[in-house]
Amino acid sequence: MSTAILTGPPVAGSPLEADLRTLGFDVRIADDAASAAELVAAVPAQERVAVVDPRFVGHLHALRLALTDPRFPAAAVPGALTAQPEARAALARAVGRIPVGAGTAHLTDVLTDTLTESLDREVSGLHRVELGSLVATVALTPAQREDAREAVAAVDDEAVRLRTAVKSRDGFFTTYCISPYSRYLARWCARRGLTPNQVTTASLLTALIAAGCAATGTRGGFVAAGLLLLFSFVLDCTDGQLARYSLQYSTMGAWLDATFDRAKEYAYYAGLALGAARAGDDVWALALGAMVLQTCRHVVDFSFNEANHDATANTSPTAALSDKLDSVGWTVWVRRMIVLPIGERWAMIAVLTALTTPRIVFYALLIGCALAACYTTAGRVLRSLTRRARRTDRAAQALADLADSGPLAELIAGRGRGRGRTGSFLAPVMAFLSAAVLLVWVIFQDDPMSWLTVGVAACSALLAGAAVARPLKGALDWLVPPFFRAGEYVTILVLAARADVPGALPAAFGLVAAVAYHHYDTVYRIRGGTGAPPRWLVRATGGHEGRILVITVLAAALSPSGFTIALTALAVVLALLVLIESIRFWVSSQAPAVHDEGEPA
Repeated sequence: MSTAILTGPPVAGSPLEADLRTLGFDVRIADDAASAAELVAAVPAQERVAVVDPRFVGHLHALRLALTDPRFPAAAVPGALTAQPEARAALARAVGRIPVGAGTAHLTDVLTDTLTESLDREVSGLHRVELGSLVATVALTPAQREDAREAVAAVDDEAVRLRTAVKSRDGFFTTYCISPYSRYLARWCARRGLTPNQVTTASLLTALIAAGCAATGTRGGFVAAGLLLLFSFVLDCTDGQLARYSLQYSTMGAWLDATFDRAKEYAYYAGLALGAARAGDDVWALALGAMVLQTCRHVVDFSFNEANHDATANTSPTAALSDKLDSVGWTVWVRRMIVLPIGERWAMIAVLTALTTPRIVFYALLIGCALAACYTTAGRVLRSLTRRARRTDRAAQALADLADSGPLAELIAGRGRGRGRTGSFLAPVMAFLSAAVLLVWVIFQDDPMSWLTVGVAACSALLAGAAVARPLKGALDWLVPPFFRAGEYVTILVLAARADVPGALPAAFGLVAAVAYHHYDTVYRIRGGTGAPPRWLVRATGGHEGRILVITVLAAALSPSGFTIALTALAVVLALLVLIESIRFWVSSQAPAVHDEGEPA
């Protein structure tokens, strides 16, 4: 139970006390600033405290936004403010500084406003709610109260609540084909006490059933799979809308939503590949290729965003052109659809699954995602080259964490420390060469499953170590993690395909899925403000260069069938290792609540 302190006697006929109890607050009355300070100090330190002026008039949703949002340590609207445990000390100091006696009426007349100004100076995370059409005010006279009540009656706060439950920026398909009704499903869930995490789990289970239907390989199974995949996406939209509607934000919720999205999509790829195999068509290479391409696209998104998370002095003319295009309505939707975001992508997959074959589904995916990747990456490269921005130590550390360098690359980087110049193009060039040397060898060699490939992998590791020897603060250093991902994933794909034995590509699919989960987990730990996974986990998984060396050694030392068994065992071991540590972390994490608006892709 949270505590709300009314700083004065309640106003007759006001629904304020009832509204506060509806929001879950225990209401207490303070006659003046001194008694308010005593009540604040008496509330247990682990509880949220709200201070509300009894003359407050406004929408219930305005109070909800100010007093119950878990993302901010302190928040305020006119006449009401709240402090979570991390901001309680600041609130106590602010209340304690309020003077009493003659000449202090201007400070205590609207005590909440005085406290808000004090917290604003002391608490960097104070959130002032953007009310929009909602009303929140302190009515000092009967006339002001009557005017405020009329303003409240003129706006339906439930309609506002439903409208703002939908993401402000989303894809065309989601905006016009899903959100118009999924918001009502979110409200239905909220009224029945369902949580966003429960809806997220339901979406995952629905997608897994869809994958199972696709795995039957029958036309009826494919039709059912397409329909269930669309329903899974409806639920996927609903969980975020439920979080916004009921303000049930959490770091774990954002992590579940993001990782389950990938699990759903990649499990569906596997279901399509199994279904095709039942019909005599082996499309495992296409399924793995689609997963690799989609994952690399996301790594580009993550790396670019982290590199520019807190960059200053953005003077890119490319960014200015993009902003100009966003001011023209139809170009906004075209540009959002070009990148094939999750709504458009899943709709395409569902329709093609129901009407065509798995092979056609994967061809469309590969072509569409490749074009989208070229468009987005080219635009980001242009922005990076034309902007004048200073990258921070935080951004450099995030890129180093995303690079996922293991013990070997660390050793090489340590020996090369101090060489090269921070901010040059050396890091992305070395990372590109690290991936290119290896991929050219395994793709074009007649027999890549040899000890010579191990030597090439060792050279690739040397180049990878050189790439991360300096802080990643250059204009294009955000390309380092995507190059490493492409080198590792495609190497696994090619070696499994060249093994040319049943089961090799499905085993490689499982291995890449396990490693990709580790990389997504890293992203969401960084975004949640908790930092990357512990170094012992990165070292235990070998880092990208260590895994490549192990896989090339296995390919050279074992027969094709033995290599398949080894890939399967490696996939199981890595999956267990990263899943157990990840689940342990997220269940016990005390990271602040976040709200992830999702990726454009």
